Amino acid sequence: DYLDLVLGNIGRETESTTVRTTLAQLRTAANLYVAPEARDAARSKIADGLWELAQGAQAGSDSQLQFVTAFASSLVSAEHAGIVGRLRSGEETLPGLEIDTDLSWQLLVGLASVGATDAAAIDAALAADNTSKGAEFAAQARAALPTAEDKHAAWASLVDNADLPNTIVRSAALGFVHPNSTEVLGEFVQRYFDMLVPVWESRTYQIANYLIVGLYPTPLANAELRDATRAWLSANSDAAPALRRLVSEGLADVERALSAQARDAEDAS
Repeated sequence: DYLDLVLGNIGRETESTTVRTTLAQLRTAANLYVAPEARDAARSKIADGLWELAQGAQAGSDSQLQFVTAFASSLVSAEHAGIVGRLRSGEETLPGLEIDTDLSWQLLVGLASVGATDAAAIDAALAADNTSKGAEFAAQARAALPTAEDKHAAWASLVDNADLPNTIVRSAALGFVHPNSTEVLGEFVQRYFDMLVPVWESRTYQIANYLIVGLYPTPLANAELRDATRAWLSANSDAAPALRRLVSEGLADVERALSAQARDAEDAS
C-alpha cells in the first residue's frame, strides 16, 4: 500500500526535501520491509515507477533530477540498465535534463550495482574527472560491483588496508552494501563481526564508525543476520560501549525490517 501511495502521488509534490526524503523511504520499504517472497516484484515496480515519474516530470525540474537519480539507485533488470546507459551516453534524453558530472557518476554507480559496467569504465570515468569528488564516486562504483570477486577486493581495500581517507571509506562502504549485492553479502557476515574489535581498536573513531556502520549488511535483513548480531552482542558484553551501541543500532534496523516483513506477509496471505 505504501509503495503504491508514493508512486501514485509523489509526482505532484513540489517541496524538494519532501521528495528526497520520501524517495529514500520508498526504496527502504521495497528493499527491507516487503516480505522476501514479494521483494523482487516490489523492487521492479519501484524502478519502473520511478522511470515513469522521471519521464512525466516537468522539464529541467528538481523533481525530474531526483526521479532519475532514484531510478539509477533502484535498477533491477537489464532493461533498466539499458535506459541508464543510454541516458549517460546521451543516446537517450529527457527534456531539460542535464547529465552533469555528478549525475553521470550516479548513473555509473547504478550501472555498477547490476554489473552493467566494469572497473575499466570506472577508471576511465575517474581519469576524466580526477577530483576528490570523482575519487569518492569511483570508490562507491567499484565497491557496488556485484560479483564475489569485486566484493572481496572492496573488503580488502577497506578493512585490510588502513590508508584510505575518510571520504573514500564512507563512499566505498555505501557501494559495498548496495541492495543489489544481497546474494554475495551473506559471505561477509562472519567477517564483519570478526573485524569489529580490531577495527575499533586500531582506527580513528571516524574511520571505525564509517566501517562499522557502513559495512553492516543491513540489506540482508534476515533472521540469520539478526541472530548473528545478537550473538556478537552477547559474547562481547565487555566491548567498548560506543562500539556496542553502533552494533545495537544495526540490530534494531534488522529487527524493524523483520517485523515489517512479517506484517506484509500476513497481508499477502
